[in-house]
Amino acid sequence: MRMKPILATLVLFAAILILLPSLLVLPYGTTYTEPAPASVANKVKKKDTKEESVSVAVYRSEKSETMDIPIEEYVTGVVAAEMPSEFNIEALKAQALTARTFVVAKMTNPPGDLPSEAVVTDTIMDQVYKDKDQLEKAWGKDYEKKYAKIEEAVNATAGQILTYDGNPIYASFFSTSNGYTENSEDYWENAAPYLRSVESPWDVDSPKYEDKASFTVQEFEKKLDVTLPSDGSIGTIKNLTEGKRVAEASVNGKTFSGREIRDLLELRSSDFTWQRSGNSITVTTKGYGHGVGMSQYGANGMAEEGKPYSDIVKYYYKDVAISEMGRYVSNLTAQK
Repeated sequence: MRMKPILATLVLFAAILILLPSLLVLPYGTTYTEPAPASVANKVKKKDTKEESVSVAVYRSEKSETMDIPIEEYVTGVVAAEMPSEFNIEALKAQALTARTFVVAKMTNPPGDLPSEAVVTDTIMDQVYKDKDQLEKAWGKDYEKKYAKIEEAVNATAGQILTYDGNPIYASFFSTSNGYTENSEDYWENAAPYLRSVESPWDVDSPKYEDKASFTVQEFEKKLDVTLPSDGSIGTIKNLTEGKRVAEASVNGKTFSGREIRDLLELRSSDFTWQRSGNSITVTTKGYGHGVGMSQYGANGMAEEGKPYSDIVKYYYKDVAISEMGRYVSNLTAQK
């Protein structure tokens, strides 16, 4: 038994975390404290080669149970669920890096509010994860080919994560931009130095680049809890964010953020314009998703131009480094 050294190490890391917190308010109301490099909190299994095989405690929503899944298998299932398999392999590698970074950050600071000691769910509340059976059912005869391609991308980045100032980043990503990504504080609450607005011109080729949603005047009024003016107008878009999305809009004297309108109307993006014709309102959006971090279609566009995954992630996440995850999970407390 080697309990005393372990306890002493945990006390030291706890002190570091207390002294050096850096709070970032994340989506879905979660507060994440970026860890000191050696903070720990999940499971590890030693191989005979002394390499560490880390497992992720994933809450499987359909089965209502938590399962321990080897991290690279988990990352493969996330990439398969979150990004089209026909994308360029360099884009798939970039997605693998974001998926692994996301879960390592969660493992070093477990949320504590999930059932059965889970670290992440398999839903959009964290990252969508699908196991091999689910993917085989979805892909049919193409399963082996598609899975092999994604597994190749994951293996090429195995053990790598993205860090800023020595800490795993919150590696947010989304489908399609409106031509720009968004500063984190323009969609969520806090400014993360690595989540800055950048141009993303490749997204114009995405099939999700533009969308239209139609509402009756009554539907529109109910969703926003407003009464539209009798003159046939809707409202005024007052200002835009650096990422060219709606920052603030006013509807008959009631003020909304662009995100609020996106959520209330269930729009694809907070870059929108609207037009009223009689009893009908059409809202046109550009982009798909919150716009913060890496654009998946932008990543694929860069890859198609010959950019490697390392260039892609460093373009969308400013001033980050690609680091080995070992230092962040090497002292995990529970061993198998």
